[in-house]
Amino acid sequence: QQQQRRESERASERPATGSMEAPDLTSFDISNLDRKDAFAEAYRGNGGHQVEKVHIRLQQRNRRKCILTVTGLADDLDLKRICKALKKNFKCNGAVVKDDEYGEVIQLQGDHRQGVVQFLTENEICPREIIVVHGH
Repeated sequence: QQQQRRESERASERPATGSMEAPDLTSFDISNLDRKDAFAEAYRGNGGHQVEKVHIRLQQRNRRKCILTVTGLADDLDLKRICKALKKNFKCNGAVVKDDEYGEVIQLQGDHRQGVVQFLTENEICPREIIVVHGH
């Protein structure tokens, strides 16, 4: 055992000789790509159409106040009714705002991220798998 330690110490003291060879990329095997669909999680439901994720974000307005935004809800939902129910449930103010990039966005005053997730899943507005909570 002592002899092995001495040999390893000597090897670490010696300067490294030789050059690192680049790996041979010509024999790179990519046969495992057919086993898993990289976009399977994005495509669910009817006919393999892409289902958008529902994003819940918290934006800092000033030092103490923040705005919660909910984007990506389905177009066929009545966002004004959902916003009204959220406002009543969390006792805060809110609005439905049109955005160029995200479409219609629900805005709520205050940090209600977990409550909104629970509300959306309990009322079967969207499944938990497609909800993404940012800043959590």
